[in-house]
Amino acid sequence: QMREVAESSQVALGTLYRYFPSKVHLLVATMQDQLEHMHGTLRKKPPAGETAAERVAETLMRAFRALQREPHLADAMVRALTFADRSVSPEVDQVSRQTTLIILDAMGRADPGPRQLSAVRVIEHTWHSALITWLSGRASIAQ
Repeated sequence: QMREVAESSQVALGTLYRYFPSKVHLLVATMQDQLEHMHGTLRKKPPAGETAAERVAETLMRAFRALQREPHLADAMVRALTFADRSVSPEVDQVSRQTTLIILDAMGRADPGPRQLSAVRVIEHTWHSALITWLSGRASIAQ
């Protein structure tokens, strides 16, 4: 509940709503923050792998493991991203841009062309689908 978040953050509920108009806004912002943190970690310790595919796979597995540490939060963030309405579009777009940058870094592509960007978009959608499948209990991380 937003009230619980405000209490644990030691801010007034009105202050929380000033920055995050809804729980969806808060959860999408949390996902964005998690991705930014992960991106920084990946830059300090880049994924290993001879090929771009190996590096992207390692990157996404590291992301899965990070989300696995707090599955309830992961579930809430992914649900928020999945069901966000238009009022959250800028924040959802920022999450997508951050995910794109993470994948492009893993691929070693600083200046991608349209073909690479299309491939990244497919990877993003596949990863999102895999997250939903894992969070719903229909697949394990290994699968």
